[in-house]
Parts: sequence; structure tokens; C-alpha cells
Amino acid sequence: MDKSKIANNFSRYAHLYDKYAAVQNQAAFKLATSLKNDNFSKILELGCGTGNYTLMLRERFTHARIKAVDISEEMISLAQNKLKHKNIEFMVADAEKIIPDKDFDLITSNACFQWLNDLAKALRGYAKSLRRGGFINFSIFGPDTFCELNTALKSVLEESRLDSVYFCNRASLKEMLKDNFKSVKVNEVCYKESFGSLKELLEKIKYSGIRGNGLSKEVYFSRGLLERLEKAYRDRFQEIGVTYQVFFCRGEKR
Repeated sequence: MDKSKIANNFSRYAHLYDKYAAVQNQAAFKLATSLKNDNFSKILELGCGTGNYTLMLRERFTHARIKAVDISEEMISLAQNKLKHKNIEFMVADAEKIIPDKDFDLITSNACFQWLNDLAKALRGYAKSLRRGGFINFSIFGPDTFCELNTALKSVLEESRLDSVYFCNRASLKEMLKDNFKSVKVNEVCYKESFGSLKELLEKIKYSGIRGNGLSKEVYFSRGLLERLEKAYRDRFQEIGVTYQVFFCRGEKR
């Protein structure tokens, strides 16, 4: 993943993120409600975005110290404004490069880890930053995310596809977690959305920052190409619908 490009995607449209991030918010709510331990006192959130999941953490763990990190300065600025007076420590940093403290009760992240270049290495580092008995809980998009769009792209543009096809699958995630944690769980939920047109779907991907590096080869989306893609999409799926495959992952520090 090109981190500078990903950071730019999120930063450029940070002011529109909340309008287009319905699925991310659904995943955040599910992740927050899955946290069974009510005694977390020191929490690290990675990839906090505009602070929607951060707010859920603050409301759930009213007395915990919370540090929230994001690679986008614009996202952090919006989160700080949204959560002012909520006693949150915010920091602009790359989740793979940060060297956190060593005694967190919980390290958590919503819909961010699919952008890491070396998730296995990152998880090893996060395990070291948890106190014994601490937990890592995160949600992450899986490789079937945007599978309908990737099918349409392949039928029209052959080799062009989105980064989502390279996201970690369930088996890989479970193996990486088992290497570093005990009591590992990986659950899958698929969210669905429908759009009136392909253009609406592409706008959603653009404004929510989830296009990653973009397509695997540079493409100019002329009106004619959009029409061909939309026809291929509807011929195959009868609508402009999209799947978001989300894995909810949990592990306990050994």
C-alpha cells in the first residue's frame, strides 16, 4: 500500500467522510458492543478517523485514558473538534510506525488494518504493548469487499481491479493472531448497500477514502466507459449493489 496516497485520500475528503461512512459506523458499533471487559483503563485506538468509534469508546469506558491515532492530520482535526472536552489524547501518526507505551489494557481499531503493509509485524508489536491479560479487538475489511465491482471491472477492463482483492482472508488473520495472542476469535459479517447508479457507488468509495491506491492500472472513466461498466454490473447482478466483508478479530495477551 502507498501510505502517502491513502493518507491523501482520507485527508482530501475528510470533511465528507461522516456522510459516506455508514458501513464503517455499523462496524464500529458492533465492535464497541463486542468489548466484554468493562474495566479497561488505558486504551489505544489506531486509525481513529473522524472520531466516531472513539466517541463510542469514551461513552463505554468513561474513566479510561484513551489515545487515538490517525495518519491523516485533517481526520485528527475533525475528531478533536467532535470530541473536545472528552479527555482524549489525539496524535497524527502511522499505525505501523508508532511505538506505543507498554501497558495498554486494550488496543483497538475499526476498519483500518486492511491498509497496513505488514499486518503480521504490526500485530507482533501491538502484543508487546499490551499488559498481560490485555486485549486486541479490531475490525478489518476482507477480500470479498467490492467483489461485485471487481467482477464488473474484470469483465470490461480485464486486469484492472481495486486493492480490496489483496486484503487478508479469514484464515490468514486467524493464523497471525494465533502467533501472538491466545483466545483468538475471528467472526465475519457482510454488509450490503445498493446505489441508484455506478457513479453513486464510485462517489461513495472516493469520499469515504476506501479506494486505497485506486485501480491496479490507471483508467480514465469517460462517460462511455461508465456506461459499459454499469451495463456489465447490472447484467451480472441486476442492480448496483455492493458487499463489504468485515472480520471482527479478538485476541488476548499471553
